[in-house]
Amino acid sequence: MNSYYFPQFIVNLTILIKAYFLISLFYFMNFKFFIHYGLHFVVPFFIAFLFFRKQWKTVYLIFLLSMLVDLDHLLANPIFDKNRCSINFHPLHSYIAIAIYFIGLFFKKTRILCFALLFHMLTDFIDCYL
Repeated sequence: MNSYYFPQFIVNLTILIKAYFLISLFYFMNFKFFIHYGLHFVVPFFIAFLFFRKQWKTVYLIFLLSMLVDLDHLLANPIFDKNRCSINFHPLHSYIAIAIYFIGLFFKKTRILCFALLFHMLTDFIDCYL
């Protein structure tokens, strides 16, 4: 193998690896994936920016931190099941928890956090039907 073809071989190999990676990425990142994580990350950004313009960074951070509610998935066996609906399966996704989040909307100090938690529950509920 002379020096001219060796670098071209490496270039072709890297192109093949990149193509395999992209095909794998699109295989695993389907419509459901984009909707679910778009609702978890993109829509809260627009809610924070459009409705809480003066403090949008803080509100967006609260939305992101509300995803800590998913720590209750660690109590399930298996931890992740793509066909399982989170609503009323995990403790912090239960109907009782959702009712508490709803009651929290009526108190000024917990309003944004509870709105973020309810939006998280809505996202997970939508995910049950995708």
